Amino acid sequence: MSYTISQIATALGARFEGDGTLGITHASEPQTAVADALAIAMDPKYGARLSEGAAQAAILWDGADWAGLGLKAAIFVPRPRYAMSGLTKLLDTGPEIAPGIHPSAVIDDSAEIGANAAIGPLVVIGRGVRIGPNARIASHVSIAHDTTLGADALILSGARIGHDVVIGDRFIAQPGAVIGADGFSYVTPEKSAVENARKSLGDTGDAAQQSWTRIHSLGSVVIGDDVEVGANATIDRGTIRATRIGNGSKIDNLVQLGHNVQVGEDCLLCGQVGIAGSVKFGNRVVLGGQCGVSDNIFIGDDVIAGGGSKLLSNVPAGRVILGYPAVKMETHVEMQKALRRLPRFMKAQRAATKGEK
Repeated sequence: MSYTISQIATALGARFEGDGTLGITHASEPQTAVADALAIAMDPKYGARLSEGAAQAAILWDGADWAGLGLKAAIFVPRPRYAMSGLTKLLDTGPEIAPGIHPSAVIDDSAEIGANAAIGPLVVIGRGVRIGPNARIASHVSIAHDTTLGADALILSGARIGHDVVIGDRFIAQPGAVIGADGFSYVTPEKSAVENARKSLGDTGDAAQQSWTRIHSLGSVVIGDDVEVGANATIDRGTIRATRIGNGSKIDNLVQLGHNVQVGEDCLLCGQVGIAGSVKFGNRVVLGGQCGVSDNIFIGDDVIAGGGSKLLSNVPAGRVILGYPAVKMETHVEMQKALRRLPRFMKAQRAATKGEK
């Protein structure tokens, strides 16, 4: 697939200078670019590396001297990272899933498959499943009974979708995602050591030795429109009510969402985030990689948590937090500064104590 510089600029809503008819087949870093590549050099620090490659065209920062950089054409963008979203969408050919239904797919007679579906090898689709138009389902995917999948879905290899799940339009599941597994919920006949320790903040009390009894998951998972779920991410079904993911939310690889979690709209949950049961999120919440969230708390709208933070209590809307336990980011920074000073402070205290003697 090839595009001209003029076509790419139009798709990005950007301006270009130079030869708009130059053909481009792919994007490249400046130092490895060949003649038909579009070099990505949207910052002066990358522009210096154009001479190491053979690019004839590049995306550059505003005000760049494209001719002086030895180029025949250039595209100029005011917001580079946003331009990358448009460029990668244009150039991404996506996974190869042949049109139609592969003969090895196992599809229950009661399932409803929308128009223009592409269903790959060894896919299993259960009783009463409804799949919207233009769905693309790669090999080895399973979709259990009575699940609904909206229009324009892309389900990649090895994803697993449980029964009675409801998913909106333009859903993307990366390889190995699991949606609708049972929640991790167990109880003991009498109060356990865990319950006592949690209530007392450390004392296990006189809890009897006893086995765990499963609480079954009767709820479902409900996912809105334009949601993406990363590779090997897991979303547990609810105990009674459904686990819910709001419109536009994006879930990274290896994220775990426990039973009954309620995620708002346009949230961003980065890699290895773990969310315990019954947490409720507002909208536009961002959790950096490896954040952990304690059960049964509320995270308000527009909260941002830095990577590795542990959220143990409710967080009000608009707060930027960091640390374990998570506190306001500026507070965490001051705490870390004080911690670094602690050895010197203690040394001074010991010296002062000896001097008094």
